Amino acid sequence: MAAEPPQEPGSTSFSTAVNGGKKLEECQTMIQRSLRTPMVKFLLKHLEQSGCGIGDRFIKAINCNKQIAGGYIRGEGILVCSNHMTMQDDVNQVVIHELIHAFDDCRAKNLDWANCAHHACSEIRAAHLSGDCHYKRELLRGFVKIRGHEQDCVRRRVMKSVICNPHCSEAAAKDAMEAVWDVCYNDTQPFDRAP
Repeated sequence: MAAEPPQEPGSTSFSTAVNGGKKLEECQTMIQRSLRTPMVKFLLKHLEQSGCGIGDRFIKAINCNKQIAGGYIRGEGILVCSNHMTMQDDVNQVVIHELIHAFDDCRAKNLDWANCAHHACSEIRAAHLSGDCHYKRELLRGFVKIRGHEQDCVRRRVMKSVICNPHCSEAAAKDAMEAVWDVCYNDTQPFDRAP
């Protein structure tokens, strides 16, 4: 039986993978490789410096029933949906995105994932800072726009995630995203502290 990441508290990344994905063991090996990438090492260092170091089982591979790439769950860690991963870059991207959620959860001790504005803020930051909306990724998804593609992508991905929150209707998700957009889009921690 496939495991399913709980909806709350936490956040999800969405998969664009098709046809099978990876076995759990393969995905766990890919997670270990992602831990050696510069961006992941940077985020792990800042989590540690913020008082939220992670253990060996913080990031784990599971099989998922829904078409999601992974998720972050407070108290459990990061789940990577192995059956939706096709290559190392997929795993790296999920780990980076979800580590940004973990960082947000660590630094904002009162973050409430049931609050649409809190969830939207973390999704804005994760989509913007992780590289989810890099032009190359957007082209591969079939979204071609020369100007403004990154903000459009962030908005689209935020809405896709926040409307999956059982506490947020589509209208509430859109209102929350618009209300926190400027502050959260411009909040670049921990990257603004990079040497």
